[in-house]
Amino acid sequence: MTTLKLLLGLLYCLSFTVAAVAPLRVVTELSPPHQTIQQGEVAGLSTALVKAVLAEAKLEARIEIYPWARSFRIARSQPNVLIYNMARTAERENEFHWIGTVAAYQLGFVALSHRKDIKIEKLQDAKAFTIAVQRDDLSANFLINNGFAQGQQLVLSADITESWQLLLNGKVDLVIDDPVALTDMAANLKLPEKYIRFVYAVPELAQQTWLAANIQTSPGLVTKLKQAHQKVATTELYQKVMLSSYHPLQ
Repeated sequence: MTTLKLLLGLLYCLSFTVAAVAPLRVVTELSPPHQTIQQGEVAGLSTALVKAVLAEAKLEARIEIYPWARSFRIARSQPNVLIYNMARTAERENEFHWIGTVAAYQLGFVALSHRKDIKIEKLQDAKAFTIAVQRDDLSANFLINNGFAQGQQLVLSADITESWQLLLNGKVDLVIDDPVALTDMAANLKLPEKYIRFVYAVPELAQQTWLAANIQTSPGLVTKLKQAHQKVATTELYQKVMLSSYHPLQ
């Protein structure tokens, strides 16, 4: 009996140890210039900050790119999963641990340059056009809350690349993106930058976005990540990335 108890105790400790060292995952979406792929590796402005936070915390994790809706589902449902760039909204506040900011955006409407008929001076003007937005994205939720309807103005897509393809194929009139992203997105789509134009900045969509952790992530790990982010936030790299929405890095 004593031997059996000892064996069970060892098995319990072993299972606890395995759980404690479960690999850390980081998920995101493709969204240049903040999340890009270079030579098969996830890169970009915000990615550099996330990697700096992990290095400061002495943690290892693989960064995975999926359509935003899938990344969001993974991060919301599985412990030890981090996600970026996440808008911190009232609906999401209690679903995640908020580690720290890793980007600044000024989102607005983008059109093809030849569409001279598209003129937007206030948000409600955009209701005259069709807009591609990503599922579960802040912009989609914001527009829905302001009277834009799926099947009328809104066309839901899996990710930002699909939204842009809808625009280029003439399936929608507008997409939502950051003006800083246009150069990188044009290059990603192999387009001349002059082919697209930023039409209107939505004031309510100007914000900083976050690195967040699944709510079931251990308090010790969350604390370690927050402390690491506080140190990274004092660096020149952090200042450059957070200002990049208004002063693109050269």
